[in-house]
Amino acid sequence: MDDHYEGPTPSEVLEQKKLLYEKMTPRRRKFVDRIGFDNWDPFQAPFDPIDIRKECTGYTSQELTELFLRSREKRPGPDYASTVAEFNVLLVTNTDRVKPIFDFCIWYAEHLARYGKSM
Repeated sequence: MDDHYEGPTPSEVLEQKKLLYEKMTPRRRKFVDRIGFDNWDPFQAPFDPIDIRKECTGYTSQELTELFLRSREKRPGPDYASTVAEFNVLLVTNTDRVKPIFDFCIWYAEHLARYGKSM
């Protein structure tokens, strides 16, 4: 007997999915119908709460914000800090959306340097 469990078969998953759908209230079924039964994944893992998600170096968005703000010579104002915090939430939750901004910032810093300018 093989002790290695592979999980449910695709047909077992489909059967469980149909059973869940049949037990749903009509209002909840509307949601599933709107996104499509085939696109609906009732078994997907929940997201971690935002305050415990970490980026690739192991920091939460709040920790990154504090590290960055402490690195400034002068403590920035609340609008600046709020923008940094908002950006760090995006960084931790959706790195793919941050990558183009990151690439642009590097390019722009080099662009400014070529013209002897700074922000």
